[in-house]
Amino acid sequence: MSNTTKQAPPFNACRRCGTCCRKGGPALHLEDQELVESGQIPLQHLLTIRQGEPAYDNVTATIAPAVTDIIIINSRPENAPHCVFFNPDQKSCRIYDARPSECEALKCWDTGDIESLYNCRRLTRRHLLSRIEGLWELVEDHQARCNYGHIADLAARIRQQRQAEAAGQELLGLIRYDRHLRQIALERTQWKSEMLLFLFGRPLSFTIDLFQLKTTRRDGCEIIVSTAAKGEQVCYRRKGLPS
Repeated sequence: MSNTTKQAPPFNACRRCGTCCRKGGPALHLEDQELVESGQIPLQHLLTIRQGEPAYDNVTATIAPAVTDIIIINSRPENAPHCVFFNPDQKSCRIYDARPSECEALKCWDTGDIESLYNCRRLTRRHLLSRIEGLWELVEDHQARCNYGHIADLAARIRQQRQAEAAGQELLGLIRYDRHLRQIALERTQWKSEMLLFLFGRPLSFTIDLFQLKTTRRDGCEIIVSTAAKGEQVCYRRKGLPS
């Protein structure tokens, strides 16, 4: 009797299993700009990973600062990371006829097309907002003030106890500015809160966790503390990390 394990036959077509959609929404490219501008993909369903923000690269399996904006279709609900347009009951896409280029390119049996597209021709906030006077300047100012390169430097000083108090106060100031801007934007517009994730990315109070920091309160005051183990080095070019 043979002990050979029977292998599943190879396949070269989508089996509609929904696995790719359950792993989150795709990133958008210039080819997808019309889908957004026409409203087929509403802005409220988008999330911006801002330039410089540590991000997971699915192709290289590393975490590294984003070279440019990465605009992705968000997930919903938060405790289920599937793409917001995925219908889990029917294992189908709600916008299949207007699906983004990454979705068209993705073939789980042959990843060549998606790998060649993945880091090319990223759609950015500038492409979508630069002609909207006032709004684009606001987004640019936020990006400049909350620059992730500077935040990484402040975070390193806090973790390494190099002028940590001054660095902590400066970073707290940026977190408060980011928090206040979002609050004011909602109060003065008719935007849904989800729009802020596209315009300004994720709140700094959340993303400082990527630098192994957190905010807490001590003696009635908000402070920033390191969550890294003593002597631990923070490196974003680590292989094999989960997305």
